[in-house]
Amino acid sequence: MTTQQRKSGTGFGAHNTADDVLAGIDLTRKTALVTGGYSGLGLETTLALTRAGAHVIAPARRSAAAEEALRDVPRAEVHVLDLADLESVRAFSTGFLETGRTLDLVINGAGIMACPETRVGPGWEAHFAVNHLGHFALTNRLRPALAEGARVVSVASSGHFLSDMRWNDLHFRDGYDRWLAYAQSKTANALFAVHLDALGADSGLHAFAVHPGSILTSLQRHISRDEQMAQGWITPDGTPTAGFKTPAQGAATAVWAATSPLLDGHGGAYCQDCDIAEPAHTDDMLIGGVKPWAVDPDAAARLWQLSSELTELDMFT
Repeated sequence: MTTQQRKSGTGFGAHNTADDVLAGIDLTRKTALVTGGYSGLGLETTLALTRAGAHVIAPARRSAAAEEALRDVPRAEVHVLDLADLESVRAFSTGFLETGRTLDLVINGAGIMACPETRVGPGWEAHFAVNHLGHFALTNRLRPALAEGARVVSVASSGHFLSDMRWNDLHFRDGYDRWLAYAQSKTANALFAVHLDALGADSGLHAFAVHPGSILTSLQRHISRDEQMAQGWITPDGTPTAGFKTPAQGAATAVWAATSPLLDGHGGAYCQDCDIAEPAHTDDMLIGGVKPWAVDPDAAARLWQLSSELTELDMFT
């Protein structure tokens, strides 16, 4: 049974950083995998985890850029991985399993946002394919390497407010909307955590989804400056408006969910601001919370089955 969506009073909040939530936590001899771990929130996640003693694997589509970003970071290593290509996922996972190493923490943080219509694989819509299916395949293939008590964290978003799963048109064949495509993929990230936790809880594996908050990073590269101003994200001089977090603050909730002893024995919850999120009672994404369709166990099971059929993978049942 998944954890209730009720704040637990962690002592942390929206202004805390990833380093803050790791204070006093020793991750020496722990191994973490962070997709997208070389830029934006992912880089801040990698930096904080390595400062706490963890060894971090940062698989990257742009491996040269990742090598440059992490060149001076101790205990960080880069491998090639393209989440849009299931063969690349297979190759990376096979290579990792051959090393015999285990993973204590997995943070599925790489993703795309509001990009032009793009098809990958057998015609899959790119947000759904990269943000969800790629991570679904990766986590399944790495199942033998997940240590007892491992945690898997999916970086979702309050963007899920905009769309439930579009069961009759997952790939937007009846007309593309870049924001709805992004939103659906974030709902999928949350549902993935719900069902993964249900499948893994008996073996000590737990999963969480997190909303990192509103942060400006390269994730918004497909959104023009004019659109960002119209959305109220930036001021005329280009600085973020009130309510936006720094990347270090944005990384905090995923790191908290991956490491906090307060979550021992718990899982399946959607988190924000370094705590379990409350159900959303408004449509204000800055306030956040979680909509019911993103934590529905029946929808989560349905999405898992569909994802298994699409990727031909299911290592958890």
